[in-house]
Amino acid sequence: MIDDEGVQLGIMSVPEALRMAQARELDLVEVAPNAQPPVCRLMNFGKYQYEQAKRDRQARKAQKQIEVKEVRLRPKTGEHDTEVRLRQARRFLEEGNKVKVRVRFRGREIYHPEVATEILSSFASKLVDVGEIEMQPNLEGPSLLMVIAPRR
Repeated sequence: MIDDEGVQLGIMSVPEALRMAQARELDLVEVAPNAQPPVCRLMNFGKYQYEQAKRDRQARKAQKQIEVKEVRLRPKTGEHDTEVRLRQARRFLEEGNKVKVRVRFRGREIYHPEVATEILSSFASKLVDVGEIEMQPNLEGPSLLMVIAPRR
């Protein structure tokens, strides 16, 4: 048995421990049920839960959420438009976000996936200084998809 200040009170029976907890207006909480004998602690359990939730919120707030931004291209996208998308992707990667590069096919364009693969490989090679390929290009429905993650 441990009291609310962390002082060990020794081994005692459960009814005696419950009486002590009620006298101090605290809760009796079992902290190590597998120990021999089991270890219990006197504490304000509601206050403990509140502080634990507060610590969890602070930890979540401190975490950086990585977003996945998407850049869409087509097999017939012009050179200048591709450069614009390249600058967007570079900015996203520098901000610490992942970039999903999608080459979308329409109609018969899907019969020439090598064109899209070439576009994606040149796109990735131009971003090699700020990102690395996390997911190789693969066909997902009517589009070829690749994910680039920021470099560490």
